Amino acid sequence: MPDEIIPTEILPVAQEPQLPALPQQMLPAIAQLTTALGIPRDVLASDAEIGYAWRDLPRELAAIPPELRGELVARMCVAVSTGLFDGAINYAWNATVLHLRQMVREFGLPIVGQTLQKDFEERHLVELQDSQLIDLSLKLGLISEDGFFFLDQCRDTRNNFSAAHPVIGKINDREFTTFLNRCTRYALAAEAFPRGVDVGAFISAVKGARFTEPQLGIWIERLDGTHDAQRELLFGSVHGIYCDSSTSEPGRLNALDLCVAYSPKFTAAIRSDLVERHSDYVAKGDKPRHIASQQFFEKLGLLAVLNESEQHGLISHAVSRLWTVHQGMDNFYNEPPFAERLRGISEQGGIPETIQEQYVSVVIGCRIGNGYGVSRSAVDDYDSMISSFSPREISIAVNLPRTNSIIGRCIQSGGSYRTNYSRALKLIDRASVPSASQTDFDTYTK
Repeated sequence: MPDEIIPTEILPVAQEPQLPALPQQMLPAIAQLTTALGIPRDVLASDAEIGYAWRDLPRELAAIPPELRGELVARMCVAVSTGLFDGAINYAWNATVLHLRQMVREFGLPIVGQTLQKDFEERHLVELQDSQLIDLSLKLGLISEDGFFFLDQCRDTRNNFSAAHPVIGKINDREFTTFLNRCTRYALAAEAFPRGVDVGAFISAVKGARFTEPQLGIWIERLDGTHDAQRELLFGSVHGIYCDSSTSEPGRLNALDLCVAYSPKFTAAIRSDLVERHSDYVAKGDKPRHIASQQFFEKLGLLAVLNESEQHGLISHAVSRLWTVHQGMDNFYNEPPFAERLRGISEQGGIPETIQEQYVSVVIGCRIGNGYGVSRSAVDDYDSMISSFSPREISIAVNLPRTNSIIGRCIQSGGSYRTNYSRALKLIDRASVPSASQTDFDTYTK
């Protein structure tokens, strides 16, 4: 039985407008007009060029949403039918400019002002030169970098080859079609474009009462709907809110919820901006904000973006806290949260070499326990960290019995210390053990 043929999905294609055929008297009338005026026929588009442009026009019009096929597009079509490509270009460009202005309006003029950090009202929008409008559209994410490049070329073409100004030359049907295609593709055909987020309302909401699930979902949706530059600004503000000691706990949790939900989609620019803000706290000696910022990166699982000295400080602190608790009263009950935190930090990236010896010693020391046993609730965390040791960390772990440290002496004493140490090493894949440590590894894992 032959294999079943699964039909390929057919993507919907925009319906091309059915333009009427050029009237038979149209092209002869153009020749009669030039003869009557006593000018050469070739000062206007040839019959063939008009025919080609009219033939290709429906394909380009199909990409323009019906609501944008207004008066200017109609005039453009009439101009094409008579070979006035310079006039057609002007009408197409004017339609493009009006649509870009409308896109800016829908983004939100007050929000544009927040983005530009200056007043921006309707009169400012209307007074923008075309080049400034294209530049603003790029900044707001309304057009892409490709769109900016090609629309700027269209602007230059319109200024030099359209009826808007004295022309420096003529364009043919293919050049007009290319011009219209670019205006359509990068502006008029835009089905979805970013909407601005009201910065004031956003910050007020974050600092307010604890987010409900629907409320968090709405703000995530709005962040998704805006452009990269504004997202960078907003997440920078969220970081500042979290690090501000005057922020209420609900506000800090709201800030964290937003960032945790969105962190997988953080761009390189957002990460870089957050690191710069963190570094500013360090440079200014603002210790409270610096510590809060470290917590922010830790909770988002982004410690790897901080420099090695920052990572060293965080891990050193977590290791010291764990060891202090391990040596204190009721350590079996108190260790688990500290072990869990150290494990969480270790899973965010490699342990800096400068802290590896202390890290390995404490993890092994806690895992072999004391004379009364091991904190059972923390064992899974210790086992996970040990099984993830790097080759250098494995060497440190295998060499511990040879050291004169507290942990080394405990292992040398035998008993439960030696038994638990052997169990810990057996969590390590022998293939990861460096050659110089394999003999000792085999000895201790027998």
